[in-house]
Amino acid sequence: MTTWYVVYTQPSAEAKAAENLERQGFTTYLPRYRKRRRHAGRTETVLRPLFPRYLFVAIDLFQDRWRAILSTFGVSDLIRHGSQPTPVPEGVIDTLKAREADGVITEPAVADRLRAGDRVELLSGAFAQMICSFHGMADTERVIVLLDLLGRQVRAVVPADAIAPS
Repeated sequence: MTTWYVVYTQPSAEAKAAENLERQGFTTYLPRYRKRRRHAGRTETVLRPLFPRYLFVAIDLFQDRWRAILSTFGVSDLIRHGSQPTPVPEGVIDTLKAREADGVITEPAVADRLRAGDRVELLSGAFAQMICSFHGMADTERVIVLLDLLGRQVRAVVPADAIAPS
């Protein structure tokens, strides 16, 4: 019976590992999401692995030569308990695939997971690394935070991708 297992890859080698495993006849699943990034004054959307350094592989432990996975380029190891690979709990892969649109996971934005009053850290800008309070959404791409400056709270509007839960 084919079951899903987790492959631990080399740094930034998820796609290379998936390609090499598929070339050997294994079925893989590498969930990805869209991330906006800024570089050299430009903003672009790139695909990133949902679980950095991990991907899933379908194996029948009794029929497949699964130990070949361990020597595949891009693969560091399989997640194992002792010498046997640890199976992914049933339904996890189906749940991930159900969240996909056009082959990409639709991940909720950080701001969608926050409530007013939650502590967040600013990731960029003049106040980078400062801890503040999440106040709410300004629009679809910006959030309102409350900064503690000079003994009072100052309201600031920042890009939604410039905050992280603290």
